[in-house]
Amino acid sequence: MPKGVTRRRPRTRAALLKAALETFAEHGFHATTIEQICERAGYTRGAYYSNFASKEELFLALFDEHSDRTVRRLAESIDALTAEEYTLTRLAELAARVEPDERDWYLVTTEFTLHAIRDPQAAWVLARHDARLRTEIARGLTLVLRRAGRELTVDADRFARLLIALREGGLAQSYVEPAELPPGSLERQFLAPLLEASTRRIPGTGTGIDDDAAAEGEGEGQSKRSGSDAVI
Repeated sequence: MPKGVTRRRPRTRAALLKAALETFAEHGFHATTIEQICERAGYTRGAYYSNFASKEELFLALFDEHSDRTVRRLAESIDALTAEEYTLTRLAELAARVEPDERDWYLVTTEFTLHAIRDPQAAWVLARHDARLRTEIARGLTLVLRRAGRELTVDADRFARLLIALREGGLAQSYVEPAELPPGSLERQFLAPLLEASTRRIPGTGTGIDDDAAAEGEGEGQSKRSGSDAVI
């Protein structure tokens, strides 16, 4: 393959992914045709099939891209925290952030999830991608809490499932009643108490976050470290 073609391929793939997300959100996953995606992206069917074998494969690429972006954004926000900001409430606020374009992704992923519920093969594949995302969430949460001198008292993977359920269930209600329940409201209200109830101080660390004392300059025994390579 000519080198110029190799260099162009990531740009072609990115354009197809962007066009697919927009078209899926506008017309629905099942109703969208490959021709519509290609037309919006400005590429041919040949370009499409050189990158993706099916719409399902294209969706899963979108899923992984969205997961990676969400993880990266949250990790960067946690990295920017000062020692005084390193409280459960502040961590919950960061985890509750919802990007303006999240509605499009929610529409697409909800429809594909319904498809997977009806189709065992699609369910099996989606479950593998879900599991990878949960692994990142569980790993990141464990590291963030350890740096705060705390540890989970429940299974990390199960807790990651709960966080995802809170996020997705909250968004479902928020997008139906945005004035009554703005996106992220449930996480902002309940995630910090949930973390408090599901964690404990690590014995012998002399650190830990029980409340917002660190933000008030109290709790002198708490850890002063900030930053993270992980996410909640």
